[in-house]
Amino acid sequence: MTETHPQNRRLGYARVSTYGQTLDTQLEQLRGAGWTKIYREKVTGAHGDRRELLKMLKGLTLGDVVTVTRIDRLARSTFDLFGIVKRIVDAKAQFRSLAEPWADTGTRTGRLMIAVLGGLADVERDLICTRTAEGRSRAQNCG
Repeated sequence: MTETHPQNRRLGYARVSTYGQTLDTQLEQLRGAGWTKIYREKVTGAHGDRRELLKMLKGLTLGDVVTVTRIDRLARSTFDLFGIVKRIVDAKAQFRSLAEPWADTGTRTGRLMIAVLGGLADVERDLICTRTAEGRSRAQNCG
């Protein structure tokens, strides 16, 4: 028996970095845009344990639309952003940002921008590897 999923679910994702901040503004913007299912977290973008994000990504199905108020609410680095958006697209879902209309994988321009982000992510990863290697070398030389 095949499991059926509702098509075109509108999923929001809201995140604040510190416990002193509130999600109110993001929730208001997402609800105002028509999103009712909103995954929310209070955790830094650098923190690897983002349970709600992972839960949302694992549950994606064909036609789902994932929306954030701003890209920096989803990821802090180009590398992480590209990885998350790639997972969304690989699930045959779409990604959108309310504040950055160019970041819409449902459009040709949006797909182009994501491809550019992929290139930037590669450069960023290479820079991080280079800096890490230089730091290790310096640490070894300093003993």
